[in-house]
Amino acid sequence: MPLNQWIASKERNARKFSGTSHTCWTIPVRYNRIMHIGFLNPQGNFDSKDSYWTYHPDFGGQLVYVKQVAVAMAAQGHKVDILTRQIIDPDWPEFAERLDRYLGVRNLRIIRLPAGPERFLRKELLWPHLVSDWVPNILQFYRDEGSFPDAMTAHYGDGGLSAVLIEDKTGIPFTFTGHSLGAQKMDKLEVTRGNLGEIDEQYNFGCRIMAERLSMNRSALNITSTRQERFKQYGHRAYRGAVNVEDNSRFAVIPPGSNLAVFSSNGYSDNEMIAYEHVQECLFRDLAVGRGELPAIVAASRLDLKKNHLGLVEAFAYSEKLQSCANLVMITGGLEDPLRNDADARPSEQEVLAGIRDVVKENNLWGKVSAFSVGSQAYLAATYRLLASRRSVFALTALYEPFGLAPLEAAAAGLPVVVTKNGGPSESLSEGNEEYGVLVDPADPADIARGLERVLCNSDEWDKFAKQGQKRVLSRYTWDRTAEGYLTQLEKIIAARPTEPAPERLPIHAYFCKEDFDNEIGLDELSKLYF
Repeated sequence: MPLNQWIASKERNARKFSGTSHTCWTIPVRYNRIMHIGFLNPQGNFDSKDSYWTYHPDFGGQLVYVKQVAVAMAAQGHKVDILTRQIIDPDWPEFAERLDRYLGVRNLRIIRLPAGPERFLRKELLWPHLVSDWVPNILQFYRDEGSFPDAMTAHYGDGGLSAVLIEDKTGIPFTFTGHSLGAQKMDKLEVTRGNLGEIDEQYNFGCRIMAERLSMNRSALNITSTRQERFKQYGHRAYRGAVNVEDNSRFAVIPPGSNLAVFSSNGYSDNEMIAYEHVQECLFRDLAVGRGELPAIVAASRLDLKKNHLGLVEAFAYSEKLQSCANLVMITGGLEDPLRNDADARPSEQEVLAGIRDVVKENNLWGKVSAFSVGSQAYLAATYRLLASRRSVFALTALYEPFGLAPLEAAAAGLPVVVTKNGGPSESLSEGNEEYGVLVDPADPADIARGLERVLCNSDEWDKFAKQGQKRVLSRYTWDRTAEGYLTQLEKIIAARPTEPAPERLPIHAYFCKEDFDNEIGLDELSKLYF
């Protein structure tokens, strides 16, 4: 579709849906009290402009998750604090101020408190500074204010450890959202007794596993995105004796949401024209003459081996039918032309790109494949809307995807989705006999190709999955619903706050109790837990 026609159609839709808030798809919930909730996320690095999202492994989906849940809670009138680490570093100037806010969001503060040296530290190095600095600084901050939050919600193991220490001093209850747990990462790294010491030195798994065990054991509730996450991750042998995954009173499934203020098929802003021009420029740079207007198989995830971009490229190479009717388009965060120049990529990303280039070369796919960056979420959403207008398809072929928020965002923006069957998408995109997307085996390129062909090569199937996928997101996967899930559970926890600690609570490891840190978590302890 020519630029002027496409922009005009988006403007018409925007006028048609103006005044329609994304909250119209949620169910209003009334609470008996206004609560004060603290989010503990020490390595989150939140700021009012959402700077550096995806620029560093520590700045991943957790920022989106915590911010959106906190904003949605605040919108319902609750007082919300995002507690994170203060960084005074010329490379990260946005994280220096003690207090910050999101523009136009009432009742929500970003509170940054020191933890160790002023400079940026990767999350694996934060553990001792949480004990010696960050938690004491949180306690002092609220003492100075004259009141503490009613409850905390802790994110990742470091946030969980902080909640454990705060609860031990104050009795403030907390929920624990692990997002991803260390034992699964150890599995993926193929940790053995022989390489345990080397890997632990880099990733500090001893601290992480011990902190996660304490967090899930002492939390009032463990929150997972899917049932699979509860049983597969928390049921790992490394967490035995910490929590009983069969105990329904210890878990709640609260799925993440899609930001419908950004990811909507009817959205329109100046981003549309900017995105259109940028995407067109990249497509015509990479694709053969005459292919620039074809539908696309769109992949938008970080370049990580477990995301299995290689399997998607192999599926594209496998199917001449796909090659004749669509291009393969990979959205690569921060990398403008990575198939030709990967100098700015991290070594792990270069490994992925090298594999992709080999398959492209071997199968003569140059001119049918494009890769580029689009920048912010707003530009990504605009890109989705543009490609949906060409009847494109979103693909995520990860070997395992704990939840899978990206396909839901794409579906909200109008793209039908073809997604891995391993992990969360099997719950979010199917229910009983109902299909809301096409699930495929990521280990089988032929099955991936069949799933893509099913949608791209059949207009009725494309229409069905575009409609069904969007309907599923709007009815179930919004941040308002996620916040409602948290608030409902937090209200129960605050009302039922116990006066005595449960007898099955694990003791806090000596390493997390003493500031001299002589009692390090040794390899023997980690080995006994993991193996």
